Amino acid sequence: MKILVVRLGALGDIVHAVPAVAAIRRGLPSAQIDWLVDERHRGVVDLVRGIDARITIDPSHRLRELPRVLRRLRAERYDVALDFQGLLKSAVLARWSGATRVVGFSRDALRERTAALFYHEHRSVPRGQHVIAKNLRLASVLGVDVSQTLFPFDVPPGPVIPERYALLNPGAAWPNKRWPPAWFGEIAAWLRDDHGLASIVLWGPRENELARQVAAASSGAARLAPPTRIGDLLALARDARIMISGDTGPLHLAAAVGTPIVGLYGPTNPIRNGPWRAEDVSISQNADCVCHHERRCRHRDRRPCIEHITVAQVRAAIEQRLSA
Repeated sequence: MKILVVRLGALGDIVHAVPAVAAIRRGLPSAQIDWLVDERHRGVVDLVRGIDARITIDPSHRLRELPRVLRRLRAERYDVALDFQGLLKSAVLARWSGATRVVGFSRDALRERTAALFYHEHRSVPRGQHVIAKNLRLASVLGVDVSQTLFPFDVPPGPVIPERYALLNPGAAWPNKRWPPAWFGEIAAWLRDDHGLASIVLWGPRENELARQVAAASSGAARLAPPTRIGDLLALARDARIMISGDTGPLHLAAAVGTPIVGLYGPTNPIRNGPWRAEDVSISQNADCVCHHERRCRHRDRRPCIEHITVAQVRAAIEQRLSA
């Protein structure tokens, strides 16, 4: 059997699709499983065991690249294409792949409901599920066992940190998901004084200054991580004592390798997007947020809802998670 997985991005969403793809590989060990992904996110898919081919498309040149990608897809003659993304663009690519079966979520579970027009089959999912459970349910159309949540990442050697440390991740693509860097600095100083933990501050493209602000506010307790690729981030996270982060890709990568998590949530819902292990802790302002799933707060006269999470709340959550 030849299977095409369509999950173009983003980083955290790709991580959330990995258990479904792992279930397919376990259930169909001789199948060919190819993954269609945005070029900018190929690095994470490269580290997932059990994928036969990674087929990339550059989102900045999607129209120009489309003929090349479609020729590649159609040449494979896939038996089934699974659209884990649920957007119009992903549904179109899945259908235009020429796969005999194109399967996606039911209309009420799609972010863009017009995507449903391009599926041969639809998979309904209960409301209020974590996105990992949702993806596993889609994988179950192939008759595989989806009872386990596993992340078969190959983690390469990464930076060596000689002391016990916490990871702080102040960045996020959406400004609405960022907790203030000065408060991260306070947490770093407290982690050193009360728990003997150094703090390593993660940063990505255009986040260097944000990370420096955290370090500057930490009374010397935090330092910047070295430049990291996906493999480096997984290695750093695997060896960390705890990670504190908003809802962004590095949090989900860390959770995938078993790092204890304290997640800070504003416009997104931790029930759907949060850490999935019962012992991890999420602090959420989602119920009071009026800018759900928006990049920026719409209220000029008030702080973003994530800034209503206090330093004291985060300290208590860290104590709870460390004690677990």
